[in-house]
Amino acid sequence: MEHGWEEADGEQLARGVARRRLPGWDATTGLVYGPDAALVVDAGASLAEGADIRRWARRLAGRDVTHLAFTHGHFDHVLGAAAFAGARTYAAVGLDRLLGGGRETVAADAVRHGLDAGDAAEAADLLVRPGHPVSGEMTLALGGDREAVLVNVGPGHTPHDLAVLVPGDPCVVFCGDLVEQSGEPQAGPDAVPGRWPAALDRLVELGGEDALYVPGHGAVVDARFVRAQRNALAGRFGVS
Repeated sequence: MEHGWEEADGEQLARGVARRRLPGWDATTGLVYGPDAALVVDAGASLAEGADIRRWARRLAGRDVTHLAFTHGHFDHVLGAAAFAGARTYAAVGLDRLLGGGRETVAADAVRHGLDAGDAAEAADLLVRPGHPVSGEMTLALGGDREAVLVNVGPGHTPHDLAVLVPGDPCVVFCGDLVEQSGEPQAGPDAVPGRWPAALDRLVELGGEDALYVPGHGAVVDARFVRAQRNALAGRFGVS
């Protein structure tokens, strides 16, 4: 069942798995937690939003956030990162270099989309570079039988797209902006259109037919939706 982003507790997707739709740009943040650790997926668009996500995660998980994964490097998914001091950070290989050298670009993009210039500059200045690059797959053990699998599935929406797979019943796949439900997928200047359909094929291969697919923006979808969006993108960009 879908819940609006205004609901502070978000949407429980499975045992130890939740997500929220954030105000402003309707970006999704996710939470996966077990008895020993808590992983947040994407940090929001500002330090204030990141701090709010951290409080939400602590309330649900009953502990501090220990891991933070970025699905990609756009401002509405990374600029809250400094609010997660002490958390181990993960992203697709190459995003660490991009965020290290391109902070001004991230901040400028945020301002173009309506974020206060001072807030954007502060968040970009404190932006945490991911310390753990993922080139293939990486499994995080969160305690008990709870784990999260970080998978470098890109390029597609950007050159550095990461998905987070949470095995279970149901399986949950955090897709980042490779999948969007609330509007047509956005292809900016850093998109890699020729590889995007293959990235969506990989998502469905990972999750299977019965998984819940969590888009970067919008309501949770199923495998049929992901395949339909894959075919629409292939037609839009003239690729197979």
